[in-house]
Amino acid sequence: MSLKAQLEAIIYAAETPITLEQMTALVKDTIIAEGISGDGEIKSRVRSCLEELVGQYGSEDHGVEIRQVAGGYRMSTKPEQHEVVRSFAKSLKPPIRLSLPALETLAVIAYKQPVTVPEINDIRGVDSGGVIGTLLDRKLITTAGRKQVIGRPILYKTTKEFLMRFGLKDVTELPSMEEFEKLVAESFQSELMPAETAAHREEAQPDHELSAPAEGHLDPVAQPVSEMPEQRVEETEKAG
Repeated sequence: MSLKAQLEAIIYAAETPITLEQMTALVKDTIIAEGISGDGEIKSRVRSCLEELVGQYGSEDHGVEIRQVAGGYRMSTKPEQHEVVRSFAKSLKPPIRLSLPALETLAVIAYKQPVTVPEINDIRGVDSGGVIGTLLDRKLITTAGRKQVIGRPILYKTTKEFLMRFGLKDVTELPSMEEFEKLVAESFQSELMPAETAAHREEAQPDHELSAPAEGHLDPVAQPVSEMPEQRVEETEKAG
C-alpha cells in the first residue's frame, strides 16, 4: 500500500483530528522501506503526501475534504453537500448499544448456531433468557425451528441484520473467538453499561431493555460506519 493510501485510511478512520506527528509515527516503517531516513526527512515526506491529499480532495469532484482542525487533520463533508448528507443521516437506522451479557450471548449464537437457550446457558454459566429477548427485538437473531430432542427447544441463529451490523458477507467471515473477544474488549468497552450493574440487572430481569441506542456498527473499524455521516454533518455545520 502506498504512503498516501495509508494516510488517507488513517484520517478516514480517526474519530478525532489526528496530528502530523501521530501519522508520522504510524507510517514511519513504510517511509524507511522507501529508503528515506532521518526524522526530518520522514516528517517532510508525510507532510508532502498530506498536502497532495488535501489538494486532491479539494477538487469539485469530491464531496468530502481533508481539513486541519484543532491541530490535526480530519475528513469531513464539504459545506455545499450539507443538505444531502443531513437528509441521509436522518434516514439511517438508530445505532445499537449492547451490554456485555448481550454481546456474550450473541457471540455464542454466532459461533454455535443453530443453538438452543439451554446450550447457551451451559456455555455462559448463567441464564440468558432475558438477553435472548433483547437480541430478538434488535433483529440480530431469529428462530431456526426446534431441536429434535425431548422438549423440542427453540433453535436460534443470526440474521441478515447481524451480518450488516458486523460488515460481514456471511458467517464464514466471522473472526476467531480470540479475535472476537479482543474486538469486544477494544471496540465496545466505552459503549458498554457498567459490567457489574448491567449483568445483575439483565440477568435478574428477563424483560429488561438495554440502554437507549447511541451509535455503532458492530464492525469496529468499524465504529462506526453509521456514526460517520452524523459526525461529518457536524463538521460541515461548523465549517459552514
